[in-house]
Amino acid sequence: MENYRKGKNVEEQLEREKIPIPGLPSEFIWMQVSGGSKMRNLLGYAMNAFQDQKAIVWSGSGPAVSKTISCAEIVKRRYKHVHQINKICYRRVEEYWEPLLEDLDPLVVVRDVPTIHILLSKEPLDSEEPGYQPSSTQRIALPSKKVEHKGNNQSHRKPRTHCVLGQFAPKASGSSKKSQKSVNDAVSPKLSENQTLDREANK
Repeated sequence: MENYRKGKNVEEQLEREKIPIPGLPSEFIWMQVSGGSKMRNLLGYAMNAFQDQKAIVWSGSGPAVSKTISCAEIVKRRYKHVHQINKICYRRVEEYWEPLLEDLDPLVVVRDVPTIHILLSKEPLDSEEPGYQPSSTQRIALPSKKVEHKGNNQSHRKPRTHCVLGQFAPKASGSSKKSQKSVNDAVSPKLSENQTLDREANK
């Protein structure tokens, strides 16, 4: 596009009749959010106007979609009993490019820009409508399930012990049985010798 200069943009206008939300009330606040809109100004007007109205619609296209969602969420924090319906559609935008060379023809680039519409209503809405979200006061928190970790618990068990000559020592197992046997063999003569000395002393 180095041989072209960007001209005007023709955007499809947003109209109340084209909002793709069925069952809209006859009267509602319509907040159209653009990329250059300041959230403080939008919310200041919306908060005051929503006190006397039953419904408000937030609309935004392209880079303003995230700002539109943020404004609606802030309103929901103050009015926790509102019901919500979200709808996503597209707006047609035509970009005109003028040629810099005489041999070139003008160009028209057509783009479909994503658009979101968020309806917040103080009155109940159709719960079967796609995009419906109940009010925060109607949401039921499900009980959390306890997760049991199955693993080898033998590492947490204490080793078995048995008494050898009045002292406690870990039970021998496996290759240590031979060493335990040699200890017992060495202890047995001493026991018999001590018993003989005790008998002689008692005489």
